[in-house]
Amino acid sequence: MARYRGPKSRLSRREGVELFSRWKNSVEKRKTVPGQHGARRTKLSNYGIQLREKQKVKRIYGVLERQFRKYYLQAATAKGVTGDTLLQFLERRLDNVLFQMGFAVTRPQARQIVGHGLVLVNDKKVDIPSYLVKEGDEVAIKPNDKIKKFIRSNVELIENRAGTKIPSWLNVDAEHFKGKVLRLPQRDDITFPINEQLIVELYSK
Repeated sequence: MARYRGPKSRLSRREGVELFSRWKNSVEKRKTVPGQHGARRTKLSNYGIQLREKQKVKRIYGVLERQFRKYYLQAATAKGVTGDTLLQFLERRLDNVLFQMGFAVTRPQARQIVGHGLVLVNDKKVDIPSYLVKEGDEVAIKPNDKIKKFIRSNVELIENRAGTKIPSWLNVDAEHFKGKVLRLPQRDDITFPINEQLIVELYSK
């Protein structure tokens, strides 16, 4: 499956906020946007502001345009607020759930773990990172000593870092490498600075 393979620090600098790491901040190190004329941040039009917000959210969750637009169209036809539903779809992705449970340090790492077939959902192997979990689903790491040793090191690393906590819509049993979706995520569960209304306005044109 296609995905961005270039330097991620450039993407974070482009959006002006750290997109990938829980702790590092490549934006603070170099506050200019990438490129020859990165020292000059030009004033954006309304369209430019909306586009940058969409690009930021796409990059946070590691989703390309075609799939992101599909999420938007599904959200637009579903009940509820379109922007909130869009973010809920993104949060429900299996790679994001694995990341939020603390079994992966980054979403790209979580995507790789899922893609290698190392994750079970309700005791069945799921190797599709975009799989959408449902309320009541149980997510677990396959019984493999090698991968569990790797996951344990991730859990310990995250537990030892301040400011990291499991979202309230998830329940995690780190000792047994599994967790459960207690409920679907709500807008208040997403603490990253996102203005989803700008994305809705962009696609509504």
